Amino acid sequence: MINVTKTYLPNIDKYKSYIDEIFESGQITNNGPLVQKLERRLEEYLNVKNVVLVANGTLALDVAYRVLNLSGYVITTPFSFVATTSSIVSSGLKPLFSDINPQTFNIDPNFIKKKITKKTSAIVPVHTFGNACEIEEIQKIADQHNLKVIYDASHAFDVQYKEHNILNHGDISTLSLHATKLFHTIEGGALIIKNNELANKARKLINFGIEETGAIGDVGVNAKMNEFQAAMGLCVLDDIKFIIEKRKVAYDCYSQTLNKSFQFQEKNTNSSNNYSYFPIVMKSENQLLNIIKKMNQLQIFPRRYFYPPLNKLNYVEQGQFCSVAEDISNRILCLPLSHALDQKDQNIIINTVLEAL
Repeated sequence: MINVTKTYLPNIDKYKSYIDEIFESGQITNNGPLVQKLERRLEEYLNVKNVVLVANGTLALDVAYRVLNLSGYVITTPFSFVATTSSIVSSGLKPLFSDINPQTFNIDPNFIKKKITKKTSAIVPVHTFGNACEIEEIQKIADQHNLKVIYDASHAFDVQYKEHNILNHGDISTLSLHATKLFHTIEGGALIIKNNELANKARKLINFGIEETGAIGDVGVNAKMNEFQAAMGLCVLDDIKFIIEKRKVAYDCYSQTLNKSFQFQEKNTNSSNNYSYFPIVMKSENQLLNIIKKMNQLQIFPRRYFYPPLNKLNYVEQGQFCSVAEDISNRILCLPLSHALDQKDQNIIINTVLEAL
């Protein structure tokens, strides 16, 4: 069986050594020493300030909205994983969907401008498949209208933008550290917050809003990462360069063999590639379904990222038409890509895709 990705599992003895530390200390949660160590190592590796680790990527978004005291409407993309929108709705906010660029698959700044009202408080763009958004244009719009910017950077671990880490942009950037991601902590997420005061606020909010004095200063949530998650993250971080190198080999093979048959995502020329996904766009949905059928018969399971588009969810304001996102969503497929994908299996995938055209 070949799934769309395969979770990287590090050397088990290394992981067990961290488990021994946990058992020796007796602390398994509540900002334990391994969580603190992983935060420091990520700040150094990514060259960012204030990494705040949390239990998952959805909570990272939720906490970001709380930290920035958002209200009313939030402009976001319809072309993302459901958590981008569900976190907005569950926070008592209302998503307004701005259509995407048909080449980059990222939110289109030209559409953002048309969605802004007096009740809009923020923009939540997504670096889709790790491809950098039009950062300067989005920030310019936000500054003109006094809006906050929260980047859902779930796909963008270790991506550089103009020689600096992409997580340095926006008021807050968030990561998903789920087991399917390039870098993972089993389950997990992170906020990257440039402002020290806001970072301190986030640390209180993820622990029920409890102040250092023990007083309850604000409505918080239990979003803390535990020590077992952090232990996995420390192990995976040791091997991250190897993981990226292996994925690059498979990514380049797809690029060289399929470039004349399908539409690829147009990459931001100012952005590096972390090789986290390999999406291809078919000529029609029927073609896509046929390819999926042929691959499934061989126990190969690609994934329709992202289908359906989020403006079609039944719990958002209806009638928000996003023709580009709806079209791309019907025709896009992510092929299997992981550190463990060998040449033999990849050739089977490539041949199956090409034969089904």
